[in-house]
Amino acid sequence: MEYTIIVQNLKCGGCASTITKGIDSIDGLDKVNVDVDTSAISFTTNNDTIDNVLDKLAKMGYPAEGESNSLGQKTKSFVSCAVGKMSN
Repeated sequence: MEYTIIVQNLKCGGCASTITKGIDSIDGLDKVNVDVDTSAISFTTNNDTIDNVLDKLAKMGYPAEGESNSLGQKTKSFVSCAVGKMSN
């Protein structure tokens, strides 16, 4: 099944790189795609992993649209962004 999640704090290719690496570690996900322009993350899965993905994204600083976006999450996203840029 294919899912698309719109997230907050997604600003650039560095963020996209960090998100891709972070959720690739979740078993059962395939075809992960991060669209910086629309803040959309899409992937396919045969498992019931959507809650794991949402939790992982929030912990990395990219909560789903409509969820709480605390100062701590915003800070994590800025750090993730910088790390993602440096690892490219």
